[in-house]
Amino acid sequence: MKHARVIYDGIVQDASERDGQLLLADGRLVSQDAVTWLPPLAPTPRPRTILALGLNYADHAKELAFKAPEEPLVFIKGENTLTGHRQFTRRPAGVQFMHYECELAVVIGKTAKKVRRDDAYDFIAGYSVANDYAIRDYLENWYRPNLRVKNRDACTPLGPWLVDATDVPNPMNLKLQTTVNGRLTQSGNTHDMIFDVSFLIEYFSSFMTLSPGDLILTGTPDGVVDCRPGDVVVTEIEGLGALLNTIQGPA
Repeated sequence: MKHARVIYDGIVQDASERDGQLLLADGRLVSQDAVTWLPPLAPTPRPRTILALGLNYADHAKELAFKAPEEPLVFIKGENTLTGHRQFTRRPAGVQFMHYECELAVVIGKTAKKVRRDDAYDFIAGYSVANDYAIRDYLENWYRPNLRVKNRDACTPLGPWLVDATDVPNPMNLKLQTTVNGRLTQSGNTHDMIFDVSFLIEYFSSFMTLSPGDLILTGTPDGVVDCRPGDVVVTEIEGLGALLNTIQGPA
C-alpha cells in the first residue's frame, strides 16, 4: 500500500492511494491536487534520526573524482531538512553549483539493535523517494561535509509515498531517474550501491539502536547537474513514485 501525509482543509491527515486519488483517514476521497503534501513518515509522524550516505554508488564517487569508500560514509541530518512532494527548495544567493540527489529512503519500522544482515528486512516499515540536495560550494571534505551542504531547511524533499516494505520484494533492484524541466539527467539502479540496505542496517545497529521512524538515505548514482531557480526537478524510483520539487531563488 502507498501511504501519504497531507494537509486538507487545514487538517493534517494520513492518507492512502486509491485509484489515482487520495483516501483520507476521515473517509473522504480527494484529488492529489487538492492537498498540501508532507513527508510520509511512519510509524511516527516525525523522524527520530536521519542517517545519510555519501558516495554509496561507485559511479558517483568516480564522477566526483573520489575513491569509492571501504566503509560507509555517513552524516546526520536534522528534521527541518525535510519537505514534501510538490514543495519548494531555495537556492542560496551566490552559489555556483547546487545539485539534486535521487535516493532510496528506508524507513525503520521497529527497534533494531545488533541485527544480523539476514534479518535486516524484518525491521523495515517501508520505502520512499528522497531528493537530498547538495551545494557543492560549501563542501569542505566528503568525509566531513560542512553542515550547510546538507542541513539547510527544506533541502530534502521526501515522498510522495511511503510504500509498505511487503510491496517492494527487492529494494536492491529498482530503477532510479531524475528529470530537470522534463529532460532526463540521471539514471541508475539500486543494485549498484556499494553498501546495500541489509548491510547498512546491520552496520548501524551494531553500534547504535535504530528506532521506529528513523530514516536511512542510501546515496545517489552519477548524473548530477546544477539546478537554477525555476527548475522543476522530478526524482523517481521504480514502484515508489515520482517526487516533484521546484527550485526557488534566495528569500
